[in-house]
Amino acid sequence: MIPRYSRPEMVAIWSPETKFRIWYEIEAHACDAQADLGVIPRDNAAAVWKARDVEFDVARIDEIEAVTKHDVIAFLTHLAEIIGNDEARFVHQGMTSSDVLDTTFNVQLVRATDLLLADMDKLLDALKRRALEHKDTVRIGRSHGIHAEPTTMGLTFARFYAEMDRNRTRLRAARAEIATGAISGAVGTFANIDPAVEAHVCEKLGLEPEPISTQVIPRDRHAAFFATLGVIGSSIENVATEIRHMQRTEVLEAEEFFSKGQKGSSAMPHKRNPVLTENLTGLARLVRMAVVPAMENVALWHERDISHSSVERNIGPDTTITLDFALNRLTQVIDKLVIYPDNMLANMNKFRGLVMSQRVLLALTQAGVSREDSYKLVQRNAMKVWEEGKDFKTELLGDKEVLAALSAEEIEEKFDLGYHTKHVDTIFKRVFGD
Repeated sequence: MIPRYSRPEMVAIWSPETKFRIWYEIEAHACDAQADLGVIPRDNAAAVWKARDVEFDVARIDEIEAVTKHDVIAFLTHLAEIIGNDEARFVHQGMTSSDVLDTTFNVQLVRATDLLLADMDKLLDALKRRALEHKDTVRIGRSHGIHAEPTTMGLTFARFYAEMDRNRTRLRAARAEIATGAISGAVGTFANIDPAVEAHVCEKLGLEPEPISTQVIPRDRHAAFFATLGVIGSSIENVATEIRHMQRTEVLEAEEFFSKGQKGSSAMPHKRNPVLTENLTGLARLVRMAVVPAMENVALWHERDISHSSVERNIGPDTTITLDFALNRLTQVIDKLVIYPDNMLANMNKFRGLVMSQRVLLALTQAGVSREDSYKLVQRNAMKVWEEGKDFKTELLGDKEVLAALSAEEIEEKFDLGYHTKHVDTIFKRVFGD
């Protein structure tokens, strides 16, 4: 991923240096297990650890691979150069390249997921704080982009909190599913390596042994993992889209923080654009872009092929790096989001009480008017607001048929905002607990 959308800690997980270090640890732990079983000499297993503090020469490995056309062999050749050919004689005993590659990939995904989970915790904290801050800040709810009924800004934040909390649960499940390793040899039969070696290596790396691995770890695990990242990306876009709509000039109920010295447009000095949430919308597309290729990686030929390899070399780092950046950017947006309560009230009152139409409709039905007739009575007065700029309550109070069913006091009561927010505390308890 390009540096503009990358954070160093996540990038480091996918660096060649980290990859080769994990390869080395797999090989060294496997040698220890082989020595415990008496398959290789203990001295040879101990000799492998001479490279424990060595910085592997990435350029040298690349140089060897240019000749061998095989990355794992190139690494093993370089390792032998460090510890000695005789000492390295039993390295990779009974193993196949996928044992190293697949187990390493899952280690990297687990480490990446731990960073993403920490990112989500920060985002959840920000959403909860803003939800509590604006629990009673009334704004108009919209359906189809059109005024519906009153809600609160706190409920909007709480809704996004609940969605992200579900995503965190999904991500923890995805981590558990991806945290497997395989050291099972060619076609996964353990013919040339004892299953105890796999168990030892996995324990050292914080993984579970893959129950049955053919020559590769089954890719349905990875498909589920990247699908989860795709859902999180969609949730990021969901929040970003709401903020972008709220920042439109005609709405201006909220706005991304505009820092001192910031410029909105090279041509128009007045502009303050929702650039961060627009950026997040684009980054969400990149995260979702990995989902279909990950699904298509599930179907491999027989015990293995490498059609999945080129895909994963891209989507592994790119998707986790992008999502890490996006989650942190969204947290910053939520933390500093500027809220305009007065504009929210002004927008809600723009159509002069129209948003209370359902309360009047229900009151008429409860007063004995049929639902069909009640709807007609309310709608004909509502249309005068839309088409003639009338005041909804005034029109209702001047409608003899409405007054035949409801008193003026009853009509007045139907315009109380508190009616719409009376269960906010109940909803908050459901989302955040007591």
